[in-house]
Order: sequence, then C-alpha cells, then structure tokens
Amino acid sequence: MRHAVVTGGGTGIGLAVARRLLAGGDEVTIVGRRREVLEEASGGSMRVEVADLQEPDEVQALADRLGAVDVLVLNAGGTAERHGHGLAATAAVWTDDFRLNVLTTVLLAEAVLPNLTRPGGRIVAMSSVAALRGAGSYGAAKAAVSSWVTGTAGAVAADGITVNAVAPGFVPDTEFWAGRLTDELVAGRLARIPAGRAGTVDEVAEAVAYLASPLAGWTTGQVLAVHGGSVLARL
Repeated sequence: MRHAVVTGGGTGIGLAVARRLLAGGDEVTIVGRRREVLEEASGGSMRVEVADLQEPDEVQALADRLGAVDVLVLNAGGTAERHGHGLAATAAVWTDDFRLNVLTTVLLAEAVLPNLTRPGGRIVAMSSVAALRGAGSYGAAKAAVSSWVTGTAGAVAADGITVNAVAPGFVPDTEFWAGRLTDELVAGRLARIPAGRAGTVDEVAEAVAYLASPLAGWTTGQVLAVHGGSVLARL
C-alpha cells in the first residue's frame, strides 16, 4: 500500500484528491493548519497532520513525522488580500502570495524528497490557469510553481521520481472562492471558458490521480491544464 500525502487536504480540491487516492487503495495523510477541519474531513479514515507550511521548522518536523512517502500532492495555497495602497501594500501582497503558494510547495517537497520512494515516487503540485494567462501576484506565484516543477523534474528523473503539476481553471466549489462569488463574477468567468461551464473538484482530483498513478512513470515535468479550454494549447 502506498503512502500518499495531500497538503491543504481539509477542503475543496485537496479533500477531493485525498478521497480519490483513498478510494484507489492508498493510505492517505492530509495536512493543513486547522486540526478541527482536518479531523472532520478525515472521518477517521485518513491520518491528520497539522503544520504551517510557510515555516521551515514546522515543515522539517512534519517531514520527520511523515516518514516514507510514495505520493506527495502539494495542494496548499491561496490568494492574499491586499490592504491599503502604495508600494508597501504592493510589496506585502506579492510577498504573501509567494509564501502562500511557492514556499508551501517548495519547502515540503525539499524536506520529503530524501524519504520519497525510488523508483516510483510521485510529486504533483497545484498550479493554476492564472499562471498561464497572468493574474498579478497570484498568477506570478503559480507560474513560479510551474517553473519549479520543470526544474525539479529534471533533477530527480534519473531516480525514477516524476514531478508534475495540475493547473485548474474556475472551480467555484472551494474555499478559494468563498465569499467572493457574485453573479457578475461567475458570468465573466464562464464567458472565458469554451466548454461553457465551471469545473468540479472531482475532475481536478482525477487529473491528479493520473499523475500520481504507477502508470504515469513516463510523464514528468508537465503542467496538465484542467480548465475547460480557457487557454488553448499552441504547438
């Protein structure tokens, strides 16, 4: 039985991924900052670990507790709220988005890598359609995640470890959109999606499950877009 670790696993896409991997026969550990949310999400069927993945000491302690890992899904992230105007506010929101999305990805990956299965280890990070078409500090942070994926994939390929990312589009049934959805926003988002509808957490989870699967050993350094055609591939 494989040991799969899913960060941001208490809600939304992370929880859908955790449940999908559990259904596929993996032993699953979900990681987040809120124990009560994780415990409720686990339902007693998944291991729970609490840590702030922006803090190096907490990340290292978590990695030590996790032990051997076969699948690492780096889903934790979010978007920072801007407070005020001027350069100080700009610097703060860009720094916060970097910490929320890039540090939470890179720090745990670096800490877990020595204990990742060789060969056969799988790392799947969470990028975003925002990284593909630009969206301020959040889009830039997710683009950094995608860039990290390609570099790391090349570095560990000889060990039989794959590193990929999934880039979801508009998936409203998540905490990411909580309190921000309006009819106007939804209409604007849907207008940019050729498929004509929003995505679901389960559709994103299925993409992650493929990249995490034993049969995905020849897919590495890729960003798999799951966004209804919001950004069409150009060859």
